[in-house]
Amino acid sequence: MAVAMPASATEGMFTPDQLPEIAKDLRAKGLKLKPAQISDLTGFPMGAVVSINGCTASFVSTQGLVVTNHHCAYGSIQYNSTEENNYLEDGFLAQDFDAELPAAPGSRIYVTVDVDDVTDKVTGDLSESLSGEERFAAIDSARKALVSECEEDEGHHCNVASFYGGLQYKLIKSLWIKDVRLVYAPAGPIGKYGGDIDNWMWPRHTGDFSFYRAYVSPDGKSADYSEENVPFTPQHTLKVSGAGLDDGDFVMVAGYPGRTSRYARLAEVENTFDWNYPTWQVVLKDWIGAIEGASEPGSDARIKYESRLAGLNNFMKNLGGQIEGARRVGLVDRRAEREAALNAWIADEAPDAGYAESIEALDALAKETAMAAQKSYWFGNATRPQLYNIARRLYRLSKESEKADADRETGYQERDMDRMKQSFTAIDRRYDPAVDKAEWMVFLKGYLAQPEAQRVDVFDTALGLNGSMSEAEMSAMLDRYYAETTLGDLDTRLALMEATTEELEASDDPFMQLAVALYDYGMEREGARKDRAGRRATLQPKYMEAIIAWQKAQGFTAYPDANSTLRVTYGNVMGGSPKDGLRYDPFTTLEGIIEKDNGEDPFNSPQKQLNLINAKDYGSYALKSIGSVPVNFLTDLDSTGGNSGSATLNARGELVGLLFDGTIESVNSDWDFDPRTTRSIHVDSRYMLWVMDKVDEADRLLEEMDIVNARGR
Repeated sequence: MAVAMPASATEGMFTPDQLPEIAKDLRAKGLKLKPAQISDLTGFPMGAVVSINGCTASFVSTQGLVVTNHHCAYGSIQYNSTEENNYLEDGFLAQDFDAELPAAPGSRIYVTVDVDDVTDKVTGDLSESLSGEERFAAIDSARKALVSECEEDEGHHCNVASFYGGLQYKLIKSLWIKDVRLVYAPAGPIGKYGGDIDNWMWPRHTGDFSFYRAYVSPDGKSADYSEENVPFTPQHTLKVSGAGLDDGDFVMVAGYPGRTSRYARLAEVENTFDWNYPTWQVVLKDWIGAIEGASEPGSDARIKYESRLAGLNNFMKNLGGQIEGARRVGLVDRRAEREAALNAWIADEAPDAGYAESIEALDALAKETAMAAQKSYWFGNATRPQLYNIARRLYRLSKESEKADADRETGYQERDMDRMKQSFTAIDRRYDPAVDKAEWMVFLKGYLAQPEAQRVDVFDTALGLNGSMSEAEMSAMLDRYYAETTLGDLDTRLALMEATTEELEASDDPFMQLAVALYDYGMEREGARKDRAGRRATLQPKYMEAIIAWQKAQGFTAYPDANSTLRVTYGNVMGGSPKDGLRYDPFTTLEGIIEKDNGEDPFNSPQKQLNLINAKDYGSYALKSIGSVPVNFLTDLDSTGGNSGSATLNARGELVGLLFDGTIESVNSDWDFDPRTTRSIHVDSRYMLWVMDKVDEADRLLEEMDIVNARGR
C-alpha cells in the first residue's frame, strides 16, 4: 500500500462481507450483479467457487465437473504418470466416467457453506497478563473447540481463520469432498507451454487449465474413493462464456489467495529482502541442480519429482521478481515512510489509544523473530529428507495419542488422521531414495558451512556430523539411512501410525532413531515459536486497529491480508507499461504460439495444434478486435498465490477465464501494491474451449458444460 490513498480502486482482496461497503465502486466499474448477491457464499456465483489443494477451482456442470489450472492439477497428473503413460507430456482425457482417475492422495475439494464471526469466543475473555505461550494455548484451545463442535455436522470441514493479525476470527464451515478424480488435462506442451522460461512473463501463451470431478456416496455424503460413488451435484455452477471479453471490460475474480504481507512491519521487510530471499536464491539453485543431476529426464525418478521441480523453479523466479520489485519501488523506504505517517497520525489523532506502545513492542518482537528464523534456517533445511519427516510425524503421533483428543496438537487429532494417511500414501509416487539423498547432501553441505553458532549439537551428535567431514564420507554415512530404513514401504508407514512411543523408541530404523534423538530439541523450538506467536497475538490486533482507523480517515476500506480464505478482487481487462519503453498488449493470440514454437521443450506445441493455427481454423472462438483466438489476457486485478485457478468472471458472473499467474513486475505486490505495474495473467475461456473442441475433441465435456455465447457486457 502507498502512504496516500491508492491510485486505483482495484487494490484489495476483499472478504465477501465487505462488498456492500464498496458497492458504489463495483457498479461504477461495470458489475451487473448486485454486490449483495456476491456476498452470499451459498448463492450464485460464490457457491460455485471452491478451494482445492492450495488452489481455487469452480463447478462448471451439475455433475460435479470442476475446472482449475493445469499447474494446480499437476500433482495429480504426475501421480498418475509413469514412463509408459506419461500424462505430463501427452495429456489425459477420460472418455467416460469410469475412465476418470483418482486424484493424488489427499486431494480435497472444500465448498464454503458458512462463515461466522467468533472473535469473542476466541479472545473475548483472555487476560492481558497471560504469557505468550499461555495466550497461544488459550487461543488454540478455543479454536479447536469451535472446530470440534462445527464438525459434528458429518461431511464438513471447519477451521477458525485469523483476520487482521488476530483482531478478528471467523469460523469457516466447508463441505468436504474427499473423492476427487482427474478428468482432463491438455498435453504438457499446451498446459505448460513456455515452461519456466515464460513463467511470470508477458506475452504468455499457456493453456493453464484442467478438469477434475467431485464424487460423493450414493446417498450424497462425503466419502472416500469408491467405485460405488456418484458425481456430486453442486447447488450452483458457472456458465462458461464462448464470447469472452475485450479490452477494458469489467472482470472480477473469486478465489482463495494464500498469503500477503501488506501490513508487515519494517523489521520483517528488511529481514526478508536483505537475508531470507537472497539466501533462498542460492539454496534453490543447488536444490534444483541436485534433483536434475540424480534423475534422467523422462525416467520414473524424474516423473516423481516433476511437480516439485515445477514448484522450486516457480519459487526461484518469483524470488528474483520480488527482490527486483522491492528495489524498483524502494520498498524499504516506502515502508519506513508509511510507518512514519502512521506514527504521526497516532500522535495527532489517537495519542491515548495505546497504539504507540503496542507498535513499539511489536517492532521489537519482529526483530526477535527475524533472528530466530535466521538461526533455525539451516537446521530446518538439513532435516528435510522425506523419510525423516515421516519418522518425526510418527513419533510425535505416538506422543500425542497418549492425550485426550481435544488436548492433542493440531495436526495430530483424530480429524487429521485421514489426511496423514493420504500424505503417507502419496509419497510412493513422490519419493526416490537416490534423489532424496542428493537433496540431503545439498542441505547438509549448506548446514556445515555455517558458523558454529548456527549448528545444533544434538543433531550433529545424532547424525555423526563434523566440520572436517569430506563429501565422500558424508555420502557413505547417508547410505546407511537409505539401506537400513523400512519407512519406504507404505504398509510399514501406515502400520506404525498405531505404534506406541516405546515401540518407536526401540526401533532400529535410522530415520526413526534420528527423530527420537531430535524430539526434545524440536519441542523446545516449538515452545519458543508459540511464545512469540502468543505475544504477537497480543500486539498485532492493536496495530491493525490503528491501521484500519488511519485508512478509514483517508477514505479507504482496509482489507485483511490474504490467508487462504475466500476473497473477491475486481477491475478491468488492461494492458500496461511497467517500464519506460515497454508496452504490454491486453491479449495474446494463437499466432503467438507459432512465433515462439521451435519444436523443443518448452516451446513444442503439438503438431495438430500448429496445423489448426496455420489453417486459421478459429471456429466460433475468435475475438474480432484482434482477428484471432485470444490465448491469455491481462487485467489490473490484485492477486497472489492461491488465486491460481480462480474463476475470472464477467459483469454477469459468467466464466471468461482462469487466473493463473502475474507478471514478473507484479510479484512484489505481495508486499506493496503498485497500480502501474500490478497485472494478473488469465487463460481465456475461448482458448480453453478451442483446445477442447479442435485439438483434443473433448466433446463429452463440452456438451456437459453450459456454454453461452452472448457477450456479458
